[in-house]
Amino acid sequence: MKEKLYRVYELLLDRYGHRHWWPAETPFEVCVGAILTQNTNWGNVEKAIFNLKREGLLSPVSLRDMPVERLAELIRPAGYFNVKSVRLKGFISWLFDNYGGSVERMSEAEWPELRDALLTVNGIGPETADSILLYACAKPSFVVDTYTKRLLTSLGLITAKAGYQEVRAMFMENLPPDVALFNEYHALIVQHAKEHCRKKPRCEGCSLHFCPAGDP
Repeated sequence: MKEKLYRVYELLLDRYGHRHWWPAETPFEVCVGAILTQNTNWGNVEKAIFNLKREGLLSPVSLRDMPVERLAELIRPAGYFNVKSVRLKGFISWLFDNYGGSVERMSEAEWPELRDALLTVNGIGPETADSILLYACAKPSFVVDTYTKRLLTSLGLITAKAGYQEVRAMFMENLPPDVALFNEYHALIVQHAKEHCRKKPRCEGCSLHFCPAGDP
């Protein structure tokens, strides 16, 4: 399995190059983006974050002190804005209660315990928690999403019924705990899935020539 995962990584890197993901100016912005991107595309998240930046409100203190209704209006482009405003408020309240509102202080914690703690915050599931850990805190916690499952299923490495933890364990147990590697690998998977491993696969031009889904 280790050799297969490295082979996929090398082929994707050769095809797409370094992705420089996650696009954010601060670790806190990564956390906000990780919550906003739930059930929407990144373009909508960028619009919501732009609104917060335009108003000078993209900071833990500003979002903590802002009425939830105002926050919901600003993040409206991200969809499910009433739900996500409550989730953001919940995360920020947790961040202040435990780390004085500082993502940098949060990042100093032992990450396996931090992951467990994040999962207790309302609205933060495994994918969001791992995104915060990897991209905001620079911790070696692999992120699994729909694209990851779709690609690995096409490659025959997992079944369609494989759960989040099973898929994550495949990477965690077969790759070194390297933040840069996990970051790049996940970003490459997302890029490849958008171009080829769609719900209706577009196999023409796919660099993963050994993929069973591409067999005639």
